[in-house]
Amino acid sequence: MKLKDIGEFGFIDRLKSKLKADNSVVHSIGDDAAVIKYSRDKYLLFASDILIENVHFKISGQKDIFAKIGHKALACNISDIASMGGVPKYAVISLGLPPDLDYKKALKFFSGAQKLAGKFGISIVGGDLSRSEKVIVDVSLIGIVKKKNLTLRSGARIGDIIFVTGPLGGSCSGKHLTFTPRLKQAQYIIKKYKINSMIDISDGLAGDLWQIIKSSEKGAMLFEELLPITPGARSIKAALYEGEDFELLFTVSVKMAEKITKDKKLKVYAIGEILGNRKIFDLVNKKGRRRKLKPGGYEHF
Repeated sequence: MKLKDIGEFGFIDRLKSKLKADNSVVHSIGDDAAVIKYSRDKYLLFASDILIENVHFKISGQKDIFAKIGHKALACNISDIASMGGVPKYAVISLGLPPDLDYKKALKFFSGAQKLAGKFGISIVGGDLSRSEKVIVDVSLIGIVKKKNLTLRSGARIGDIIFVTGPLGGSCSGKHLTFTPRLKQAQYIIKKYKINSMIDISDGLAGDLWQIIKSSEKGAMLFEELLPITPGARSIKAALYEGEDFELLFTVSVKMAEKITKDKKLKVYAIGEILGNRKIFDLVNKKGRRRKLKPGGYEHF
């Protein structure tokens, strides 16, 4: 059987049963970051992302592309740490680069990463370099989260209201190279409200919501008229499946939802509800008609 036959997430599911961690690991495969024991009241968070030329970005025809790649490579990991309720601290960056690449362009990559790192108080502490036919970037990021603030995908409860932090479907317009990770919003939400589950939207709204309800063993219903769409997005399908929006998707109780919607300091959008029936994964259109959502988002295989 080939990777394309089982898909990215099918392969990950198979890995879960084969990779065993010791008792210092609280959560491993299955969330946006691994959770590791650290101190009496804190955990370490460990996230990693790999970006590959012509898969996650294109070099040709892009202004300041290497600085943007550096920004994106670190920003993806910051978003993962944010979605777990944590604060990013230390990064290592490994690069695969063609030997004939102008070294000044390679330095631009680090200027983009360092600018973002400075904004979020992150130290870039090392990495590795290798020869490669295409540009390949691998970033690993360590963060810290207070135990009381740790938020997993698996905590969604029946009746929870589903929220998203911003408009969706705009990644193809270049947003995926310039987005600001929602760390500030995540910290505000986590500290002020009780969040039951959270994930960042990297693979598309439908795909990442599916990860929440799969982990939580629940169902979900989205309302089309409530979905915030990025101006210029190609369709509702783009908002559901395009991916790389890097907004936060989270669920809270009705009581918390009422407080959140009244919070003038917080701009978020209520878009649906968590249900008890695991077989339900529906989109309700403006006329009240329901249709099944496909659980997939962007997959590499």
